[in-house]
Order: sequence, then C-alpha cells, then structure tokens
Amino acid sequence: MVFKRLLGSLGVGGPTVDTVLDLGAGRPGSALTGQVHLRGGDADFDIEHIGLELVARVEAEHEDGESEGVVVFDRFIVGGGFRLAAGEPHSVPFAVALPWESPITELYGQGLGIVLGVRTELAVAGAKDKGDLDPLNIAPLPAQEAILEALGQLGLGFRSTDLEYGQIGGTGQRLPFYQEIELTPAPQYAHLVNEIEVTFLAGPGGMEVVLEGDKRGGPFSSGHDAVTRFSVSHEGVDHQDWNTVVDGWIRQLVEHRAAYGSQAVHGHDPYAHGHGHGGHYGGGEHNDDGRRSGPGVGTAIAAGAAGLAVGVVGGMVAAEVVDEIGDFFEGEEEEGEEGGDED
Repeated sequence: MVFKRLLGSLGVGGPTVDTVLDLGAGRPGSALTGQVHLRGGDADFDIEHIGLELVARVEAEHEDGESEGVVVFDRFIVGGGFRLAAGEPHSVPFAVALPWESPITELYGQGLGIVLGVRTELAVAGAKDKGDLDPLNIAPLPAQEAILEALGQLGLGFRSTDLEYGQIGGTGQRLPFYQEIELTPAPQYAHLVNEIEVTFLAGPGGMEVVLEGDKRGGPFSSGHDAVTRFSVSHEGVDHQDWNTVVDGWIRQLVEHRAAYGSQAVHGHDPYAHGHGHGGHYGGGEHNDDGRRSGPGVGTAIAAGAAGLAVGVVGGMVAAEVVDEIGDFFEGEEEEGEEGGDED
C-alpha cells in the first residue's frame, strides 16, 4: 500500500509507514515475510516498537441474530528501539509464522471471499497508531487442497465460506474462530443432506477435518445436523487415494445423518448428550435457518474434473471481494481517526 501518514495520536508531521508483504500467498504454518518501510516526519522520533497484527472479518451469532466484526488472531513485534531522524528512510525486514489454523482465502488462485489483513502498529514516544493495513492471502496446505479437490471430483459443489466466531467442541482448536466451507451435496446424497460443511483445524503434527451435514426438516420432522471428525497427516499427501478416503468420510457422515434423523423423529436424539463419532459444535447450535454466506460470495465454483476451483458467475466474485476488502480497511481507518485505538 502507499505511504500513509500517521495522524491521530502521533499528530500531523509524524513518521509514515508502509508495510510491503512479499509476493504470493502464504500457507498456514509457513513464514509471512516482508518489510516495514518508515520515513521520518518533521522532527526526530524514538521508535519504541513496530508491531504487526493479523486481523480477520468474522461473523458472530447471538440472541439478536448475526453480526460481523474484526478479530485480531495473532500479534508480533518485528522491530523498534531506535531513533528515526527527520525525513530519514528506514526499512525493517520481518519473517513471522502464520498460525496453523489460518483461514484459506484462495484456491488455485481463485478468491473465496474471506477477508484477512495485516495491520501495522507504530509506537512512538508513548503513543501508538495503527497506520497501515494490507490484504493477506493464504493458500491451502497440500492436504487441504487434496481434500477439496477430492470433494469436487466426488460431485460436491462450492457454495460459500465464512469465518464463525466460537469454538468447535472436542477439538484442539486454538483460534477464537473457525472457517466453514459450505458445499452442495453430490446428487446421490441430496435427499439425505442439504449442505455439507468442512472445517480444517491444522497443527504442526497434522490436521483435524470436521464435517457437518445439515438437513432441513420436512412437515413431520425438524431439521438436524450430524458431525464427524477425522485426523489427517501432513506427510504422504501425494501417495494417498483421496477420492476413496473422502468418499468414505461422506458416506459415514450421511449414514450418521440418516440414523440421526430417523431416531430424532421417534423422540431419540443420539447427539443430544455428545454421543456419536465426532461430538458436536460448542458455542451455540447450528441450523439451516438464517445462515449467512461468507462476505461477498454469492456465486458457485463449479465441481467436476477441475475440482472446486473453476468458474465464476458473471465475474462478480472478484469485484465483490475487492469491495469487501475496501469496506474492511476504510472502516478500520475511520475508527482509528475518530478516536484512536484502545488497548
């Protein structure tokens, strides 16, 4: 992004800051690299620290419905402890580790509508200001990409993806939110489930894959969700028959879904007390009513020979994502200018 003068708490004539990320999308657990470029203001300043915050636009469910907000999901100090002379240029290179649970923002270069950013904080003489905000792109890990490709090969279609505030019970989730990738079922399962949601919870030793199947109720039954959970290694991805593995997961999910629905109709819910293969989501119930799609994504990415990565209806996805990023950044900047940032 272009140089941005730090107003607010630093005052007019303060230093400017421009954070430049190295080209290309990052991956969960990998290094995010770049440089913070500073230029001195009208006088000398003591730079106490330079910080980076990873931020995400996240949806939250509550009693009054749903709302969106910005969540900081990691912080780093990348420099500081030096004097910046008036008008002096100064660059600070950095390399920080992205969290393993970082959301996926793109697949095969196609944006998915998830809005992430890197926000730079400059602390000068006891005052702090967040002066630069840059979009952050994250591509899937090899295992994530292989699983998504298999889902497409098996006939599932991409519907949308969003970030949900809360915790998935019974997992090793570390971030305060999780990513749901919502898929339309393959035709052979459409009568059993309306939607399948996939969540990846990666870590250095492997990854949990959480699958949820949603089904709306008919005139004599209510809608129900079924959840299964599987563990995947980061090793040997290229030597795995992912279509067979993932097909087995889907079959297990819909079988649980069918058993769940039939027993619930007769007054017995096998998941009501945490039974079943994968447990269930904590932090509120999920159902089909009032579910929102991810920000800016109202189209489908076609499944088939190229998996989940092909096709945009009317070319709208990219434009909508750009608008969403612009709103995200403008909203953050206006908040900072109006009253400064609270610690």
